[in-house]
Amino acid sequence: MNFNHLALIICQCIGTATIAICFTQSAVDKIFDWKGNLGWLNGHFSKTIFKSMVPFLLGIVTVLELLAGLMSIVGLLQIAISSNVQWAFWGSATAGLALVSLFLGQRIAKEYAGAAVLVSYIILVILNILLLALGMMG
Repeated sequence: MNFNHLALIICQCIGTATIAICFTQSAVDKIFDWKGNLGWLNGHFSKTIFKSMVPFLLGIVTVLELLAGLMSIVGLLQIAISSNVQWAFWGSATAGLALVSLFLGQRIAKEYAGAAVLVSYIILVILNILLLALGMMG
């Protein structure tokens, strides 16, 4: 294994581990504090087109986050064991979908500071997808 390949694998592992931690923790928080999250989000979206759909949308985001986190955990193990990036790729893609959903919600709620914070996560996910795609080519 040459230095460039090793550097690519290390970057893939760091990006995938960050996504695994972030999305698993977020989903677990939503699951174990469903009532608290739902109460806060009901207020957050009370004056938006989403006001009557908050429980449904929270469920969708929770499932997306849990899938992204779990696929990324499996993907991290897969990269470490065999340099295969398939699970990590799909975990990152699912994380991207969750983030775009959250970004839309923040913009609709006119929570521009919260939307801006999500951009750094979106950039991480995009970069990780690109790094994982590089691994698929070689």
